[in-house]
Amino acid sequence: MDEKSIRNIGIMAHIDAGKTTTTERILYYTGENHRIGEVDNGEATMDWMKQEQDRGITITSAATTCYWQDHQINIIDTPGHVDFTAEVERCLRVLDGAVGIFCAVGGVEPQTETVWRQADRYRIPRIAFVNKMDRLGADFFRVLEEMRTKLGASPVPVCIPVGSESSFSGIIDLIDMQYITFSADDGGKTVTRSAIPESEMQKAEEWREKLIDSVASYSDEITELYFEGAEIPRQMIISTLRECTLSRELLPVFVGSSLKNIGVQRLLDGIVDLLPSPSETEGAEIINVKNGKTEVLPHSTTGPLEALIFKIQVDPQAGPMCFVRVYSGTLKKGVSVYNITKGKKERINRLLRMHADRPEELSELKAGDIGVIIGFRLAQTGDTIGAENHPYLLEKMQFPNPVISVAIEPASTAEQEKLNKALETLAMEDPTFTYKEDAETGQLIISGMGELHLDVLVTRIKDEMKVDCRVGNPQVSYRECIKTEASGKEEFSRTIANKENTAGLSMTVKPLPAKSGNSLRITASTRDIPEEIIEAIRNGINGAFSSGIRYGYECTDIEVDITAIDYDEETSTPFAFTSCAAMAFDRIASDATPILMEPVMKVQVSAPSEYIGDVISSITQRGGIVLSMESRPGADTVIAEAPLEKMFGYTTVLRSSTQGRGSFSMEFSHYSEKLM
Repeated sequence: MDEKSIRNIGIMAHIDAGKTTTTERILYYTGENHRIGEVDNGEATMDWMKQEQDRGITITSAATTCYWQDHQINIIDTPGHVDFTAEVERCLRVLDGAVGIFCAVGGVEPQTETVWRQADRYRIPRIAFVNKMDRLGADFFRVLEEMRTKLGASPVPVCIPVGSESSFSGIIDLIDMQYITFSADDGGKTVTRSAIPESEMQKAEEWREKLIDSVASYSDEITELYFEGAEIPRQMIISTLRECTLSRELLPVFVGSSLKNIGVQRLLDGIVDLLPSPSETEGAEIINVKNGKTEVLPHSTTGPLEALIFKIQVDPQAGPMCFVRVYSGTLKKGVSVYNITKGKKERINRLLRMHADRPEELSELKAGDIGVIIGFRLAQTGDTIGAENHPYLLEKMQFPNPVISVAIEPASTAEQEKLNKALETLAMEDPTFTYKEDAETGQLIISGMGELHLDVLVTRIKDEMKVDCRVGNPQVSYRECIKTEASGKEEFSRTIANKENTAGLSMTVKPLPAKSGNSLRITASTRDIPEEIIEAIRNGINGAFSSGIRYGYECTDIEVDITAIDYDEETSTPFAFTSCAAMAFDRIASDATPILMEPVMKVQVSAPSEYIGDVISSITQRGGIVLSMESRPGADTVIAEAPLEKMFGYTTVLRSSTQGRGSFSMEFSHYSEKLM
């Protein structure tokens, strides 16, 4: 298929906005599915993992391909729950465009803002779909206003709803000025276009005027025709709107109800008409391995091979399934390619295109396409696949640090190997999942992004991977920092195997602002000092950052400045400098007033207004601070910050204080000093 006919899109939104339901309708209308799978019945094609069907939420991003109006649409359905933010992050990196789905009742919710900021970072053109217009409290025009105020977007409705809640009957297409209805008899497959009802004409003309006004600001041709009172050609409106979507100046908005089968085909038209093909994107940034400089890679099917592994899923039979986006060149089945990140060659045994969990065999995958490689053994999420003579990395993905941990142990020694293999598999699939052995207790500690994240992973270990294991209570992943600046000098001298090993370092440590991360500077003269010695110093400091200062937790927001290096050509070794750097950091940081830092979470609680007093009270009792409140139809929302340690078990407390009518979500905000 011509690359201009490919669309690589993601479906993104807050939890419960209807992402998976919308994707199921897309698969039904494009002929991929012969019947509609419902999330509520546990039958959704895209939620193919058993846990997704049991819980009714999306955990892994599923990739699927469908066809509409002679266009190939590669869709990635991403999770909405904050604990699975990494799944969203890794997928946004490889998309060319996205559909933001908004609940007509909930509007712009906190996780929507988080995902929107992520999409801004990757400069992804978007269109919006306001869903659930059939629900009580639905208000399309309030959601438009929230897009302006909360997201800083410039929403332009392409369609407006006719009626709302139980009276929602169809949509008005403002480009063609037609009333569109969808037959209830065949799941909305039959689309009827007719004249706009008289009662809706005034509103339709008002919003058509606003649409023309918005696009006229970017097109002199449309402005001239508008002032002449002439008919503005449909294609002219669409092409201008497309240009503004690609430059992210306007946000076209569609409307409907996926559950009631209204408006999804018009959204499909919007995906084809308004979102970019791979060749229309700005080009991927690549990093020269030799000099670290960033360049832009032009999109080309004949250029040097550059592809990114954005997700790994381990299949019990096939082994690791590497989901890959090709940016340049062509991947071919049966050939060996170079993993630039790992510096190793690997062979492509099979190439697949996924239809959720159904594979289709391919012989090649060209630039702009998304598929799956079977056969790689060393690859991890974020690895770049390319040619050995073209050493460029696609930019690194950034994932947040885990904030919650639990101890896990096998029920018997016979289960130990199975547990280790299961943990290795999960770490390969999920960059936000980590595991390590506690140096003091010898326990295995697994860490993740939240209670739900760890709960899902533990359930997978037990049910899917059949490992009999015991799990402890959740523990907070603390960090260590310092409050003051300190300087000092450290010398190392040891004789090993009759060879003297010496090193000397002077260093200054100082605290950095919150969310800065750790930093290592070398202001000392490095002339005549070999690169392996500098690398050894870095390894020593990075190792010390990981092992902490006083409590054994990882360090955060600390700057280390190496101010002098005592190097002796005869006796100095990399081993000596690695040890010296770690010893220097431990001693000097201990003099800089070490403190324990705890994760503080951004908490959003929604409940009917009569329970809000109890909600605020329950948050403040846990050391939380209320930041803001919002009133919405049917529920009020409290946004607060609270220490993660005090929020364990909050679900039960909220349920009992709101008679089961409250809901909440949390995401990591920052680390703050823990008062001992």
